[in-house]
Amino acid sequence: MDEEEFQVVLKTQPLWTGISCEERTSLSCAGTSLIEEMEHRGSVRPYVNFNAKHDAEVLHKAMKGIGTNEDTILMLLISRSNDQRQQIKTAHKKAYGKDLVSALKSEISGLFENLIVALMMPPISYDAAQLNKAIKGAGTDDQVLIEILASRSGEEIKEIIKVYKKEFGGKLEKDICGDTDGHYRKLLVILLQGSREEGIDEDNIEKDAKELYAAGEGKFGTDEEKFITILGNRSAEHLQRVFAAYQKLSGSSIEDSIKSETTGNLENLLLAVVKCARSIPDFFAENLYKSMRRAGTDDDTLTRIMVSRSEVDLLDIKASFKKMYGASLYSTIQEDTNGYYQKTLLYLCGGND
Repeated sequence: MDEEEFQVVLKTQPLWTGISCEERTSLSCAGTSLIEEMEHRGSVRPYVNFNAKHDAEVLHKAMKGIGTNEDTILMLLISRSNDQRQQIKTAHKKAYGKDLVSALKSEISGLFENLIVALMMPPISYDAAQLNKAIKGAGTDDQVLIEILASRSGEEIKEIIKVYKKEFGGKLEKDICGDTDGHYRKLLVILLQGSREEGIDEDNIEKDAKELYAAGEGKFGTDEEKFITILGNRSAEHLQRVFAAYQKLSGSSIEDSIKSETTGNLENLLLAVVKCARSIPDFFAENLYKSMRRAGTDDDTLTRIMVSRSEVDLLDIKASFKKMYGASLYSTIQEDTNGYYQKTLLYLCGGND
């Protein structure tokens, strides 16, 4: 690593030391006020002294000649926001006449390559690509469909649909319907509309709770349509009130009712919708834990969540993980991964806690 490259790494280092909000605010390298720090819940933020042309040059030097400087690649890219990475891609192509992602793929491999390539994609394009991968070919990766469609906002889903059509030449709803069936498909289609109601309808809280009870525990058999309609259309704030009313009415949680009344993909999707209505960070913390605390590591899920939430709410996910499992996300990743893949994930974490 030459002097210029070392300075790039050195400049980025303070962003990842796990120091407090107050300490980070006081550092000139952070360039954020306390208010901005509190509002920004991602572990990755825009780099203050950003120069796309300079960064493209540093990356080019890290890849040219014999050998590759993986440390420079990961440190630079992790310390830039996704929007800045897109600018670096443009600057690299203009300066060297070669696509930066293609250049990176020719120099790195394996899980590290998959993670870096994911980081280089615009967030909506990444979601669209993950959904396409989940439904193309033989079989369907329902975990991906459930995770993305249950957790994204209505506006995000509408953007994903547009990008999906542009990049893959098909209609997302049609493709998903071709791979799914039954009540599971119906709920996916409702979520694909991206049109949840807003706010809390005080007049319908008790009514919704009673209808959910009557559709499940209160009858022989299950009225899945009622679960789908209420859970698929009401706002998160409204559903939280409904869940509390349901608990009071039935003496059990809505999650317990779903588990006793439904099975398979419909059960998993309904539970994901409920968990996201309660707390999206808790939902992702649980999925991260499952990706690492079973036999083997589910690297696809680990990569997907760490990348997609890195500029959204990864700091909250870390806090949820610690609260729920008594261990830090950082140390759990450290135990389950290795190499440059591990190092990149740990930097994405934003430090230990």
